[in-house]
Formats: sequence, structure tokens, C-alpha cells
Amino acid sequence: MRGRVPLQGVRVADFTWIGAGSYATKILADFGADVVKIESGKRVDSLRLAAPYKDGVKGVNRSGYFADRNTSKRSITIDMKHAEALGLVKRLIAKSDIIANNFTPGVMDRFGLDYEAVRKMKPDIIYLSMSMQGSAGPQSGYLGYGSSMASVTGFQHLTGLPGREPAGTGTNYPDHVPNPCHSAFAVLAALRHRRRTGEGQRIDIAQTEPTIALLGPAILDLTVNGHLQQPRGNDHPTAAPYGVFRCSGEDRWIAICVMNDAQWQALHAVLREPEWMRSPEWGTEASRHARRAELAEKLHAETAKWSAEELMQTLQAHGVPAGVVENAGDVIERDPQLAHRKHWVSLEHPEMGRTLYNAPPFRCSRTPVALSKPAPLLGQHTLEICRDLMELSEDEIKRLEAAGVFV
Repeated sequence: MRGRVPLQGVRVADFTWIGAGSYATKILADFGADVVKIESGKRVDSLRLAAPYKDGVKGVNRSGYFADRNTSKRSITIDMKHAEALGLVKRLIAKSDIIANNFTPGVMDRFGLDYEAVRKMKPDIIYLSMSMQGSAGPQSGYLGYGSSMASVTGFQHLTGLPGREPAGTGTNYPDHVPNPCHSAFAVLAALRHRRRTGEGQRIDIAQTEPTIALLGPAILDLTVNGHLQQPRGNDHPTAAPYGVFRCSGEDRWIAICVMNDAQWQALHAVLREPEWMRSPEWGTEASRHARRAELAEKLHAETAKWSAEELMQTLQAHGVPAGVVENAGDVIERDPQLAHRKHWVSLEHPEMGRTLYNAPPFRCSRTPVALSKPAPLLGQHTLEICRDLMELSEDEIKRLEAAGVFV
């Protein structure tokens, strides 16, 4: 049916928090699933306490980081250590298709929510676990965040300058690219399987393993050539010039990647044929690469005469791969391609007001996918979920509130 969102009618009981887990369930929420985020004011999702904050004012409902990772969801607060918590969660699970967590193995067991227990509550449940190292093995109990995952997989080793300490990329890749996307993909496959067979299943993601997928070239180089790659900064093993070069203005840069002699000649023409570029010592890929540091210094002097935007457009028109090194202001306010695709979406948040979000990075012609609502306030939908999903009476809700369950 044209216009129906892909996951309409699917419900997720979402115990995930922080980065990769929240992003995985955000993908499902933006696809149209009803994602109920189960939180607690006694132990707040630490992403709610992560900057940047709207107007620089701290608060559990003011983190832009949390907001962008939790669009289209609802939030209920339940003290999972309370004696009556499990009974309430059972009611929610009975009306859910998926239950998701990214805790260290054992945490859900202590809540009484291990896979076997949940399967008794809902036999066809899809149970997503996405711990650092998976549910079994000698390191399965290790606690990990994006930076530690990047370290133990070798990704951190390769990101930095030669001869310097590993710089790493923070949590940018593990938390925001391979791990949530692999998890969401696995859930979609499990939903398809259930639709065909009626069977649910457990999905056990070890977040280190999708992160290893980022290292394909390095792994091939070792297994095929016996060569252990080392950090090389912006350097390329064969091509030159290949890196980031100064442009006019304060802190303005452009990335240029010359991969063959034809692109070198095009670069020469765009830079108005400076005399030094005509020398035979730069005439081949091998000779340029052998003296790439000297070449880079000479090229800095030429690119500094240009604005980054003009040089990028001119080089691209001549078939030379090039891109402006954009800052946040460029990306949000001045990037013409993102503006054309309507990438930036403004939503009205109950506490932060009109705030900016990333749109889903794809456009579907038959099944529209969009952010349905901003990230929820902590516990914003508690009463709504108690009434509509858990089917609690008003008196029962008041009793549980007084008993301190909804905190």
C-alpha cells in the first residue's frame, strides 16, 4: 500500500541506552515502529547527560546528542529493581514484537528478562541483545563503549599519524555506523522470518564484530600479502597528492585525491599551470609518491590562493576528486546538496523548542520514512503507556505511582 510506513504496527520494548543501542532502535522508530523506551530517573541514560545542551543549559531533557539518537520514540520510567516492575514489563512485552537491550550479558537475566523467560511471556518475540563481545566466550562479560570497541578491534591502531600514539575517532564509528545498522538489519530479517514462519528468535550481536567490518582492506592486506598496516594519517600507499590542503580564509581546507596521471594533469590545468608542476620529477604516480611530503608543501602554496568551495567545484568539473573540509556551520547552513535533499529537519520539542535533527539518509518512493516526533522527555509517555498498552486502571496507576514504581 502506497504511503504505509514500513514498520507500522510493529512495537519495540526498548531497554537500550547510550549510543549504538539507542541508534539501532531509532532506525526502527523512524521506519514507523512504536518504540517504547524503558528508562529510570534513578539511573538516567547517560546520553541524556551528554553535551551539547540546548542554550547551554544542562538537563535530562536538553541534550542534543540524546535527542538526535531517540527520535520518534515514546518514554516510560520504571524502576526495574522494584518488586512490581517485572509484572508491568510483562504486560508491555505481551503487546510487543521486539525486545532490545545493549547491556553486558547478565543484566537482563537479573531483571528476570533473559531470552527464555521472555519467550515464555511471548513465544514469537524477537529478542535483540547487542553487548560488546556477545553472550558467551572468555571476554563476554567485558564492559565496553565505542572507544574500547574501536581499540580491541584494531580500528584505533590505524587512526592517527605515523610514529604517534593512536588518535582514534572517539565513538563515531562503532556507535553510529556498523553496530546499530547491523542490529537493525538483523531485526528486519527476523521480522521477515517471523512473518513467513510465525517463529521469533534471539539475535546475539557482538558489537566488536561489525566494527571489524570497517577494516576490510587492512585484513586483506595481512591475509593475502602478509603485510601489517600501520597508521598513515592522510597518506595513501600509492597515490599523491592525497591529503588535506590549505585554502584562503581562516582554517579553510580542501581534500584532494589524485589517483592517476590524468587527474594530475587536470589538477595542473586547474591551478593555472604553475611552472614547478611541469617538471618531469612529478610526471609519474611513482615519482610523485616518492616525494609526496615535498609535493604537499608545494601544493599548499597553490591551493592557499583559492577559496575551498571554488576550488572544489572547479576540480570536480575537471574530474579530480576533491571536497571542502566543512565545519558544523558549513554542513548545517551552507551545504547545497544537503539543503536540496532536505536533510535537516526541525521539530518542536516540549522543553527545547524548535530543534534540528538529521532526516533518515534515504528516500523511499513507495514507503515514506520520516521523523514522526522529537525525542521524548524522560517518562513523558508513562501514563499513556500504562493506560493504553498495560491496560491499567486509574486507581492502579495511582497506587503504583505512590509505591515509587514509575521513577
